[in-house]
Amino acid sequence: MSDNIDEKIKNYRTAPFDARFPNTNQTRNCYQNYLDFHRCNKALSAKDQDTAPCDWYQRVYKSLCPVSWVTKWDDQLEAGSFAGKI
Repeated sequence: MSDNIDEKIKNYRTAPFDARFPNTNQTRNCYQNYLDFHRCNKALSAKDQDTAPCDWYQRVYKSLCPVSWVTKWDDQLEAGSFAGKI
């Protein structure tokens, strides 16, 4: 299974279609993938497992989200004032 994930990450070009977000506006998709990345990292790190599968979420949110949003969210995470549940 790990090889399959590694292969998908290696061949990644842009965010694939996600049926949860069928509309043109991808704001929610961006935010959800940002949350998923940090939740994945937190969960796998707590179990002392490799966090490489989480890279998929990071690549998706980096291709969908404006850099200014990501920077703002990262600053909020560091300050402990991020509104999302991670």
